[in-house]
Amino acid sequence: MPNSALLVMDVQKAIIGRVPDLDPDYTPRLARAVNAARVAGIPVVYVVVGFRAGHPEAKSSPMFSALPEDAFIDGDPGAAIHPDVAPQPGESIVTKKRVSAFTGSDLDLVLRGAGVNHLILTGLATSGVVLSTLRQAADLDYRLTVLADGCVDGDPEVHRVLTEKVFPHQGAILTSVDAWVSDLT
Repeated sequence: MPNSALLVMDVQKAIIGRVPDLDPDYTPRLARAVNAARVAGIPVVYVVVGFRAGHPEAKSSPMFSALPEDAFIDGDPGAAIHPDVAPQPGESIVTKKRVSAFTGSDLDLVLRGAGVNHLILTGLATSGVVLSTLRQAADLDYRLTVLADGCVDGDPEVHRVLTEKVFPHQGAILTSVDAWVSDLT
C-alpha cells in the first residue's frame, strides 16, 4: 500500500478506561495491525489528545472544557499511549486539541510531507475521533480505509451503524484487522 499511513487515534490509557465492556483483545488486535504496518513499511502515525497546563486551548470547547485541569497534559499517566501499541523511535505522534485528528494539530503537514494520500483509520471512539477524522480527511481528498474491529465505541450499535452504513460512503471498510494484515503479507 504505497503512500499509505496507519493512524492509531486516541488509544490512550484514560480513553481506553472510559470504554465500557472493552473487548480484551482490542489492544492486542490493534498491535497486530501496527506490527504488520511496520513490517510492510507503512508509517504508523499516533494521534493523541493533549493540552497545555491549565487547558487554555480547551476553555471554549463544551466537550473538553469539562476535563480536570490535570488531564491530558504532560506528565498525566492517563494521556500515555497504551503500551500494547506504543510508538517506536522515529514514529510520529501528533497532538490534537479537538475531536478530529486534524483540528489543532499538524497532522496534514506530517502526512503530506511523507507523501501520504491514503489513510487507514483505527481508534477510540468510532463515533468520535474516527468519524470526525474520516469526514475531514475525505474533505481533504485523502483515500480512506477503516479497520472496523480496529475501532471501538462505547455503544456497539452506533459502531455498527457507522461502519456498515455511514463510513462506506467515504471509504473502504475492512471488518477485520486480521484480514488487512493478511492482505499485507
